[in-house]
This record gives sequence, structure tokens and C-alpha cells, in this order.
Amino acid sequence: MEEPLEHVVYSKNVIEFVTVAKEFCNFLESAEQYPRKEFVTVATRILPLVYLKAVVLPKVEAELEDEVEKTVDEMTYAHIQGGIESRLGRFNDYLEVFTPDIERSDTPVIAFIAEDLTDIYQDLKDFISAYRIGVTEIMNDALSMVQQNFELYWGQRSVNTLRALHSVLYGEEDLEEEEGEESVREERKKDNWYLRMQKDWQDDNENI
Repeated sequence: MEEPLEHVVYSKNVIEFVTVAKEFCNFLESAEQYPRKEFVTVATRILPLVYLKAVVLPKVEAELEDEVEKTVDEMTYAHIQGGIESRLGRFNDYLEVFTPDIERSDTPVIAFIAEDLTDIYQDLKDFISAYRIGVTEIMNDALSMVQQNFELYWGQRSVNTLRALHSVLYGEEDLEEEEGEESVREERKKDNWYLRMQKDWQDDNENI
């Protein structure tokens, strides 16, 4: 019989993925604290790391009959997306070229960095929350699900978004925030109930 700590969910590659995924989620949860250029800079650095750590994950099969419970609700999703949108402003949208929709469309397909990043956040946060439970079978199935979603969805989404972020960071437009944008950011920071809730929750839980 396999000893619990010998299970693949405790392997080096999985632990490293958990660590990077956690940092990615923490980064997006605090998006409103960053000036625009700093946010884009950090995003272009952490996104490739998430992709790299996902690529080398060991393959696992689900062990339980029921799906792992999801933890990111619509309110949380909307809050994370709104925080990213407030950072990016007019730089949020980009032309998408790697999507089946483009074959059926006579017009350019528009995608949004904030939506892409929040979709990735949703999968990673659900995974981390299940992993925190500490039950090997649940951890295993959460790992299986995040792998499937990476292959089918958010892996492609992450490289598409990185292309857009690279264009924003190294493009010719000035990334400095205008006066009105800075005011909006400060107001959102003052009333950021989500960050307070996250801090209280993290204080009650040990690090992975």
C-alpha cells in the first residue's frame, strides 16, 4: 500500500506548482495595490512560470466519484476581474488569433486580459483550496482537474495573454496612470473588503 507522503501529490514538481499557483493568486488578489506598469511587469514574469510548472506536472487520474468542490464564486470572480481591469484601463483588450471563433468570424475577435487572468485564477484558486484540505484523494483529484483544464483551456489562454501583456509592456504607449485612474485605484483600495477577508482567512490557516 502506498504511504501517504509517497503519493504523487507530495512530489517536488507538484509542490513547486502549488507554490507558484499560490503566488499567482495572491498577486491577482492584490492587483489594486500595484501601479499599472508594475502590475504588467510582474504579470509578464509570473505567468510564464505558472505555465512552466504546469507543463512538468505528473499525470494523475481521478480517484473519487464526485468532483472536487469549487470555491471561487461569482462575487469573487467579479472582484478579481474588476481589480485587474482597474489596473489595465485602456490596455485591457487585444486581438485574439488563437481561437476557433476566428474561423467563423468576418471581424476581428476581441479578448480581454482581465478575463483571461481571472479564468486562470479561478482554476488555480480552486486547486489550491482543495489542496489545503490535506486529504490525499481530494488533492489528487484537484491535481487531475487542474491538469485537464490546463490542457484544454487555460494553458492556451495563458500564452495568449502573455503575448498581449508583452505588447503592452514593451509597446510605445505610456503606461503611466492618468489622474482620474489613480483616484479610482485609491478608492478601490480603501474599500477592498476582499483583501481584508483574504487576510483574515490566511491568518487562520497554516502555509501549505
